[in-house]
Amino acid sequence: MKFEKIKSLLPDYAKDTKLNLSSLSNETILEENAFAGIVFTSCLTTQNKKMISMALDEASDILSKSELNASYLAASLMAMNNIYYRSIHLLSNNDLASMPANLRMNAMASHGIDEINFELWCFAASAIKGCGICLDSHEQELRKKEVNSSKIQAALRIASVINAASLSINASEI
Repeated sequence: MKFEKIKSLLPDYAKDTKLNLSSLSNETILEENAFAGIVFTSCLTTQNKKMISMALDEASDILSKSELNASYLAASLMAMNNIYYRSIHLLSNNDLASMPANLRMNAMASHGIDEINFELWCFAASAIKGCGICLDSHEQELRKKEVNSSKIQAALRIASVINAASLSINASEI
């Protein structure tokens, strides 16, 4: 993914974000479909319609239909889980933490794609939404699957740069 369309929308003050997007386009730590899925899931998580559309154009050439669906699924599930578990963590009422969440998450086990990629995509979404419990949970799953720190850090880096680009594009429209 080259991010040329996204970079063209960034205002002058977002020069570092443009440079970081250029650096990301040369990323070699992740496989191409893992990278594209992290980018697309991150764009979905930021809810920036322009970025979603631009990322979908590029991701559609890389990701299978199942992987695109799983990206939507990761963003959707994390939209729910990140709010719930971050709130449980922030509340001082310990009773709530011991109660079952009663949230349906069956799709976490039936997403239909590579498990590591799905975990990386959920991890990136959780980073954007700032849910420490979810970040810890997905990082532990990635570690169990022997994913190294460089790949986990790459997912964080991608999520952070996509989030910054989204903010800058939204701010320039005001």
